[in-house]
Amino acid sequence: MSFRFIDTHCHFDFPPFADDVQNSLARATDAGVEKIIVPAVEASRFERVLSLAATHPQLYAALGLHPIVVEKHSEESLLQLAEALSAKPLRLVAIGEIGLDLYREDPQFDRQQYFLDQQLKLAKRFDLPVILHSRRTHDTLAQHLRRHALPRTGVIHGFSGSLQQAERFIQLGYKIGVGGTITYPRASKTRDVMARLPLSALLLETDAPDMPLNGFQGQPNRPEQAARVFASLCELREESPAEIAEKLADNTKKLFAAL
Repeated sequence: MSFRFIDTHCHFDFPPFADDVQNSLARATDAGVEKIIVPAVEASRFERVLSLAATHPQLYAALGLHPIVVEKHSEESLLQLAEALSAKPLRLVAIGEIGLDLYREDPQFDRQQYFLDQQLKLAKRFDLPVILHSRRTHDTLAQHLRRHALPRTGVIHGFSGSLQQAERFIQLGYKIGVGGTITYPRASKTRDVMARLPLSALLLETDAPDMPLNGFQGQPNRPEQAARVFASLCELREESPAEIAEKLADNTKKLFAAL
């Protein structure tokens, strides 16, 4: 039995996809990946991401300012984001990738939180869900999300925190992104979390070309690997693969209404 998937997080505007769009889309389709959400990371990428979504029916856009490149963002970046959202592009499904990150040496954390708050306000203003990045910041991020109380909520992508942290996000109405981390046997904490969370809270993602799967270290990750992430999730869950596939798709379409 073959299943159909939605990769809710793939940076398709970067290599190796940017130079090989048609072949990359064909490979994804062959693996059952019918739709791919492409989150931007900075204002200079907005036009490229929107163009990809407008040109290829498989691709959908999200626009946002990523915390890992916070030094590239400015008030002008926020204006560009607001203007792009105001144009209401047909295949724009979310604001993202946005969030918080304490992994880098000089995180400029106050600045990160400022840009997060401004983008959460835009999400509320334009009634869009958010795609959230969080590394070593789950508790702080949850505080921001609670304060802003978005009507459309969003997804905590690439989640690798504790069960309690995941449950806190779910209580706030957010989904949890399941990615390639669960393909690593040593990632016992994350695998256990994904086994125990309600299926209604999960979305499928790759974060390609980042987060390569077990057995593919050193290679760019690809959207077709969503099928392998799904297979690993099925090994961890009690539900049937058919039920898991159906629920993942249903969760995704409910969150991203334009899909």
